[in-house]
Amino acid sequence: MAVTDIASRTYNHGWRLDPIVRSLLDTDFYKLLMLQMIREFYPDQRVTFSVINRTKQVRLAEIIDESELRAQLDHARTIRFTKKELIWLAGNTFYGKTQMFSPDFINWLSNFRLPEYELNKVDGQYELHFHGPWTHTTMWEIPALAIMNELRSRQATKGQGRFVLDVLYARAKAKLWSKVERLRKLEGLRLSDFGTRRRHGHLWQRWCVEAVKEGLGPSFTGTSNVLLAMDNDLEAIGTNAHELPMVAAALANSDEELRWAPYRILDQWRHTYGGNLLIAAPRRSCATRRNGSPTGPAFAPTARRRSQPARTSSNGGSRRAAIPRTSFSCSPTAWMSARSRRPIAILPAASASRSAGAPTSPMISSAARRTGRPISIRSRWSAR
Repeated sequence: MAVTDIASRTYNHGWRLDPIVRSLLDTDFYKLLMLQMIREFYPDQRVTFSVINRTKQVRLAEIIDESELRAQLDHARTIRFTKKELIWLAGNTFYGKTQMFSPDFINWLSNFRLPEYELNKVDGQYELHFHGPWTHTTMWEIPALAIMNELRSRQATKGQGRFVLDVLYARAKAKLWSKVERLRKLEGLRLSDFGTRRRHGHLWQRWCVEAVKEGLGPSFTGTSNVLLAMDNDLEAIGTNAHELPMVAAALANSDEELRWAPYRILDQWRHTYGGNLLIAAPRRSCATRRNGSPTGPAFAPTARRRSQPARTSSNGGSRRAAIPRTSFSCSPTAWMSARSRRPIAILPAASASRSAGAPTSPMISSAARRTGRPISIRSRWSAR
């Protein structure tokens, strides 16, 4: 596979549109797994998904040109799953299981497209809202976050000279490779990439994944990015996110339904995947009450007041220790395992670093931090 000259591509961003999202597989694997379950049990449920920047001092609407943002979002809506991609999803083995995705689901994906969006400017910030069936709005999460982050990165590098960019990326590559050399000395290392929605850019993430694959060999277990997994013959990594129990909690009509919402989701997950994909990476602060009901910060906003919309959080910019807090929140699998005294399998995660426009990923520190503080973008779900 040819290696892209990232510096040249960054320098030549002058054409009318350089698409950030080029495939609907350029998303996290857990989104597709959750989508299949959502379609099975909640095919007509309507929700609203919102992307809001919580780092108010980073005024994105003053950094990112609105016409460029709309052009990228509009382009994403034109993308469809290709025949090659659908054949790969249908015929590949995931976690040792063949036909993880049913033929009916694959056929439904062939006609899938992202729904319309609502974009507003509020006090120097962008607010993105996606209204519609849960089966469609859920697929906006990763593309929307990736688009916002990469547009900010492009603004940070805009106007820099060809040689400045060349040195910038050379230093970033060298820094990543030095970490690879240190990591491969660790016995029993298992490392995966979960950087899609926090990435500096799609080309940088691709370079990082390809470099770490070569540098670590079998110790690099895969990537959550489905497109990169397909292109690089890697395992697609992921199970589910707190989006599922949070929406289920928002739909609860009583305290009893609210208490059992995460367990109902687990039953539905088990029904869809036949007892497979029961992997959790719980927060250290998670707990289980004596009666088996969940407790912990991930569910606190909904559990306290049912009138509040269900919320999930995902960061647009990497923060210190961001992976354990955001890539995997308190999974109901962890609670079920605690309740039944079954062991919990913990997915390894690379440490995250701060991002400020210059190239970064969960595997590498920023090569140039002078461009500002990281963005923290909230993905918020509300069901109605």
